[in-house]
Order: sequence, then C-alpha cells, then structure tokens
Amino acid sequence: MPMKMPKDKFMSSVKVGEKGQIVIPKEVREMFAIEPGDMLLLLADRERGIAIVDNEGFLAMANEMTNLSRREKKEAEDRDSH
Repeated sequence: MPMKMPKDKFMSSVKVGEKGQIVIPKEVREMFAIEPGDMLLLLADRERGIAIVDNEGFLAMANEMTNLSRREKKEAEDRDSH
C-alpha cells in the first residue's frame, strides 16, 4: 500500500507471488520510465537487503568508476617514475 511521500520518492510494500515474482508499482514504473522488456539489475546483500537498479545506468557508472580508477593508477605511476 503506497504511503504519502514527497513527489520524487515512493515507498510501498509488495507481495511476492507463488513464482517468486513481484510487481513494480505503476507509480515507480512511471517515475523511472520502466517499460515492458527493460532490463533491470537486482543487487542483493544479506546485511543490507535488495536493490533494483537500471541496468544501463549501473553499467555506465561502473565503467566510469573503472576508468577513474585506471586514470588514478596511471597518474600515480607517472608521479612515481619522475
């Protein structure tokens, strides 16, 4: 059941069906422009819980972090060699 939240936030409980499926509420699908066939990434951690994120956005962020790490490593190597 949806709770009263600020415009850019949403919180609701969802029920897990017999096949382990959940329904992403319409409000959330609209908020994130989630369409049938979109690929989402499910992240799970026993201590922190479950998160569902946009697959493309997450991969872009991961690539950016990897590139940043590579640049920092190269800069450090360049400093050490001088």
